[in-house]
Amino acid sequence: MKDIKTIGIIGLGALGTMYATLLTQSLGKERVLVLADRERTERYRRDGMWYNGERCDLNYTDAASVKEPVDVLLFAVKYTGLPDAIETCRHLVGPETTLISILNGIISEELLVDAFGPDGVVWCMVGKMAALKEGNRVTMTPIVPPAGEMNLGVPAGHSDAHLRRLTAFFDVIGFRYLLPEDIRTTMWSKLLCNVGCNQAAMVYQCDYSGLQSPGPARETMLAAMREVLAVGNAEGVPLSEADMALWTDVVDNAQPHSEPSMRQDGKAHRKSEVELFSGTIRRLAQKHGIPVPVNDWLYQRIQEMESAY
Repeated sequence: MKDIKTIGIIGLGALGTMYATLLTQSLGKERVLVLADRERTERYRRDGMWYNGERCDLNYTDAASVKEPVDVLLFAVKYTGLPDAIETCRHLVGPETTLISILNGIISEELLVDAFGPDGVVWCMVGKMAALKEGNRVTMTPIVPPAGEMNLGVPAGHSDAHLRRLTAFFDVIGFRYLLPEDIRTTMWSKLLCNVGCNQAAMVYQCDYSGLQSPGPARETMLAAMREVLAVGNAEGVPLSEADMALWTDVVDNAQPHSEPSMRQDGKAHRKSEVELFSGTIRRLAQKHGIPVPVNDWLYQRIQEMESAY
């Protein structure tokens, strides 16, 4: 497999902007393409993006103008935008393209496998960061440094050739990553956190301080997380009270007045990732006959909030 030379990134939310900035700083603009359709590319060039107070110097690129496959393609769009992003970049995926999704949840890798086959997909979880995006300005605070550290892996039975090439490349450029023993369990563990803190913050319209203090928001967060634990166990994922304690500690150590991404979505009247969170848990719970009343209530409440936009 050839060496990695070019990286494409589609999606400039908080994480997409962070990775585009960090990788451009390491590799230079010519090797990192920030991909979009023509209209969005023109808007990026006109209005710019800011990361932690500095204007980003990025290579905004109309995806249709790129004729050769990229070596790495990183998907950083919202879940609702993933099908369109796949089609926008389909011609940029060749036999040796490594595919990474930094979307929340446990579904996006499966969608990439369906679109491109399993061999090139490296599974990824990013966590322990507090991100705020307001318009074209992103502020990122790592709860546990360094910013941008990825958890990488492939499920048992999948080829690890792309994973090994990617980590060797990251070693060369000094980009930090972790290789958890079981990437699937790691992703489920993060899902446990997101289902609790993101949805509770959106429904109770609070920042992290509202989740850190005793009261209905915190109680709902913990109850929703415990339902994920039960569903994950039914799926054969060994989640435990240790995962609950780990992510509760992360929430408790977040900047009190920063906000989970779904709270930001609610304030901006954007469609949230509810389908990735309670939507996923409700579907799997139904398969196993497990009651999840807290996630049922959160799902219904968020649907009501979004229908009023």
